[in-house]
Amino acid sequence: MRNASIDLAAAERQGVTVAGTRANPWSTAELTWAMILGLLRGLAADDVRVRAGGWQQGVGLDVDMRILGVLGLGRLGARVASIGQAFGMPVVAWSPHLTRERAAEHGAQLVTKEELFALADVVTLHMVLSDSTRNLVGEPELRALGRESYLVNTARAGLVDQQALARALTEGWIAGAGLDVFDVEPLPADHWARTAPRALISPHMGYVSERNYRLFYGDAVEDIEAFLGGEVMRPLTGLTTPSATDSPSPPAPRPGPRREP
Repeated sequence: MRNASIDLAAAERQGVTVAGTRANPWSTAELTWAMILGLLRGLAADDVRVRAGGWQQGVGLDVDMRILGVLGLGRLGARVASIGQAFGMPVVAWSPHLTRERAAEHGAQLVTKEELFALADVVTLHMVLSDSTRNLVGEPELRALGRESYLVNTARAGLVDQQALARALTEGWIAGAGLDVFDVEPLPADHWARTAPRALISPHMGYVSERNYRLFYGDAVEDIEAFLGGEVMRPLTGLTTPSATDSPSPPAPRPGPRREP
């Protein structure tokens, strides 16, 4: 229900109808945790090592009692925070308009952005990209995060200063980063992220799940049928877009193919 690729105000001026689809917001939260666990336990490196004939080398890090820092405690950030609490992680959170009361509702402690990067063992980003949030994480924040902590970005690449992040990984300012979003997609052959040390990367897969694709394509067909019948389902306009902390409620899954017992 949000699409930064479409100029909704221009479409509205030209009389072009734009309709959205529902989505399962939790799929990105699940990938976020795949990233966090993969980084802390070194799964990608272990997979490569064992396939090459090696075995145990180094030790993984425990999740329990490590501090989780969440930038953006909307519905998705709150979901990530709740999973962190289930793992036994204290949670600190910050966003420009986050209140102490809302943070407490989700079991998190409100801190300043500076405190979050100084305290957290893992920082995960869940904010909408806008003029005010572009390069929200730069060299000062990455240096404050430190050599033993991790950054995970499954939101938008523009939230992080990409040059600073490349240097942070190459020069070891931080322990590592999990990245699902990039400034150019698909990644060019010479993109720095392809060879970045200390990085776990995936090809923008946060929303790419079987359930979501059933929703996307099924809702698209419903939108078209409604339009042909003279109605508009799930309209998007330049004046009515979801707020930075809103996500649609998780929809009921459509029936999928069932396996015979």
